[in-house]
Amino acid sequence: MSENTANYTHLRLDRPSAGVVRLTLDNPDMRNAMSDEMTASWVQAIDDIATDRSVRAVVVTGEGSAFCSGGNTGWISSEPDASVDHLRNRMVPFYRAWLSIRKLEVPTIAAVNGPAIGAGLCLALACDIRYAATGARLGVPFVKLGMHAGMAGTYLLPNVVGPAHARDLLLTGRVIDAEEALRIGLVSKVLESGTFEHDVLAIAADIATTAPIATRLTKIALADGGHADFESALQWESLAQPMTLATADLHEGIRASRERRAPVFEGS
Repeated sequence: MSENTANYTHLRLDRPSAGVVRLTLDNPDMRNAMSDEMTASWVQAIDDIATDRSVRAVVVTGEGSAFCSGGNTGWISSEPDASVDHLRNRMVPFYRAWLSIRKLEVPTIAAVNGPAIGAGLCLALACDIRYAATGARLGVPFVKLGMHAGMAGTYLLPNVVGPAHARDLLLTGRVIDAEEALRIGLVSKVLESGTFEHDVLAIAADIATTAPIATRLTKIALADGGHADFESALQWESLAQPMTLATADLHEGIRASRERRAPVFEGS
């Protein structure tokens, strides 16, 4: 993957450490609202990452004081006389573009450095893990704008926080602070804003040192709420675990444990 991000607009891509890619939504004057240019850049960046086997973790964050304020409301309200069918044909590609992060086989982390609102929170929900900075606010206030939720919010939010909390947030449209987000399981940790970037990147770097094959298979096992039932879990694990036992990484992990050193996994 090229380090040159000149073709990305309202988006930056960099590699803060080995195996880690950071995607920064970069439209701070609009609180990182999802512009057409940012959307096109996002699709290209995800495609670039998906084909780069050196990537082992991805961090998504926002430039400035916000994570993402969601879709561009000017764009949303730009065609008041359009038909439902026409608007649907605009929205579905937008949803799929931003949710394309779900196709990545490596762990993805939403570093919610500030407000994550509407589609911005849905983007965070599409990531595997969410960490919030102190002071961050999160919500899906679609009904307060007179619209139904979009970008798979009615699927992703219940999947993460459960149906009761999802109904509360979606039907009231209220925006919550990072501490409440932690209590309901919307985020995994709340980290001090002063060291937030450093702390999240350290976690991503640690993930990048894990065995890639085992990590990818674990991500598949946990997708969309995990297995349908207990027996499905046993059947999956009885295939996936032997796959990892047949890798060179497994032998490296055992050697490293015996030698009391950090393992060096090659993904083979």
